[in-house]
Amino acid sequence: MERYESAKEKYRALGVDVEGALAALSAKALSMHCWQGDDVRGFEGLGEALSGGIQATGNYPGRARNPEELMADFEKALSLIGGKKRINLHASYAVFKGGRVDRDQLRGEHFRPWVDFAKKNALGIDFNPTFFSHPMVRDGLTLSSPDEEVRSFWVRHGRACRRIAAEIAGALGSPVLHNIWIPDGYKDIPADRLGPRLRLKRSLDEIFSEQFEGVIDSVESKVFGIGLEAYTAGSSEFYLNYAARHPGVYNLLDNGHYHPTELVSDKIPSMLAFFDKLPLHVTRPVRWDSDHVVLLDDELREIAREIVRNDALDRVLIGLDFFDASINRIAAWVIGTRNMQKALLYALLEPYGRLKELQDTNRFTELLMLREELKTYPFGDIWDYWCEKEGVPAGEAWFQELIRYEQEVLLKRG
Repeated sequence: MERYESAKEKYRALGVDVEGALAALSAKALSMHCWQGDDVRGFEGLGEALSGGIQATGNYPGRARNPEELMADFEKALSLIGGKKRINLHASYAVFKGGRVDRDQLRGEHFRPWVDFAKKNALGIDFNPTFFSHPMVRDGLTLSSPDEEVRSFWVRHGRACRRIAAEIAGALGSPVLHNIWIPDGYKDIPADRLGPRLRLKRSLDEIFSEQFEGVIDSVESKVFGIGLEAYTAGSSEFYLNYAARHPGVYNLLDNGHYHPTELVSDKIPSMLAFFDKLPLHVTRPVRWDSDHVVLLDDELREIAREIVRNDALDRVLIGLDFFDASINRIAAWVIGTRNMQKALLYALLEPYGRLKELQDTNRFTELLMLREELKTYPFGDIWDYWCEKEGVPAGEAWFQELIRYEQEVLLKRG
C-alpha cells in the first residue's frame, strides 16, 4: 500500500487521476478466446485437421478434450485475471447432446451450456462462424466459391450463426460481436481476382439480409495464410469498403493480419474517425500471422495508447486471438490477457492532455523528454495494487497456483 501511495503521488504530480485509471481498467471487458484451451479443435468430432492457413504447433500435455474440461480450464484462467471478461466462441464449439448437426443447421440450443457458463461467471459472449476445418471447405474456398453448393452451404452457416448470436444476446442481455473471417484464397497468382470478391460480396449480402437485435456484425481481413500466399478474397481493402457501404457492419482489425510493416495502432485513429465502433483482435505475429501469446511490447502499448488517448474504451471491442500448444495453455490465456490489461493501464496512466498540448504548441523536445521519462515511472506498483484490489495474484504469484492445477488436473488427462 505504501508503494502504491508513493507511485500514485508521482503520477498525480503529472495530473493523472490514478483512481480513475484503475476504475476504467476494471470496467473494460476483454473477450478471451475459447480456442486457446484446446488448440482450435472444437467439439464436432469431424476428425478434420486444422485448416484454412492456420496452425497450432506443440504438444504440451493437458489439452482440454471436451466442453467440461475446457470450461474448467477457462474458470481457472478467469480466477487469475482481474477486471471484466467475455468469452469469444467459435461455432465449432457447439455442445451436442441430442446428436450432431452440420454447421448450416446449428441452433441456439447447441450453445446453451456456454450461456449457462457465462451466467455463472458473469461473462458476456462473442461469437464467430467457423469457416475452416470442414469437408465443405473445398479447394480452400467457402463464401467466394464458384461451386454454388459450397457457397450456399456457408451462407446458411453464416445466417445460422447470426441467429444464434441474437439468441445469446437476448439470453445474457448483452450485445454479441458476430465476426466473419474466411480463409478463401489461392496459393499462386489467380487468373481472376474480381470474381471471387463479387461472390463474397453476394454471400455477405445474403448473410446480413436479416436484422437482429443485440448483434454487432464485423468482417475480418487477412493478408495471406499457409497455402494462400498469393491472394485472399477477403482483403483489407475489400472489407473496409464493404463495411463503409453497409451501416451496422464493422471492419475488425487483427494485428496479425497485415503486412509486417503495417501497424494496427496507426489504423485505429483512422477507423475511429469514421466508425462508431471498432472491433479488435489482439495477437502477436512473428514473421507472419503466427498467433503467438501477446507480450507487453511496443506495439501492444501503442495500440492501448490509441484506444485510451482517443477516449475510445467504450468504442473499441477488444478480443484476444492466439493459440500456442507448446506451453501451458491456461498460462497462455493468463499471460496474454494480463498483458493487454497492463498495456491499457500503462496508457491510462499517461498525461495525454499535457502530451497533446506539447505537440500542438510545437514543443517537441519537451514532448520527447516527457515520453521517455514516463517509461521509468512506477507503473508496476500501480498494477500490483490493482490486482490485489481485483482479488487476483499480483506479480508472478499466480504461476504457483497454475502449477498446482497442472499437477492435480492437466497432467492426469493423459
